Amino acid sequence: MDTDAAQALLLAHGERLAELETRLAFQEHALMELSDALAAARMETARSDERLQRALADLKHSVDYADPGSEPPPPHY
Repeated sequence: MDTDAAQALLLAHGERLAELETRLAFQEHALMELSDALAAARMETARSDERLQRALADLKHSVDYADPGSEPPPPHY
């Protein structure tokens, strides 16, 4: 292999390495964005679950302690 061919091969490998490093950097950035989005979605799901549990507890409490006398009589009376 002559010097020119070796230099061309070295240059090609260097360009390929730079391309792979660029792709890796973009993938790492995308992975971080996806990780952040997943964490935010999990937090929102946890908040929604807490709100749902409170709403269900409030509903259960209101049904358990509702005064039947406060409801109007059925229409057939």
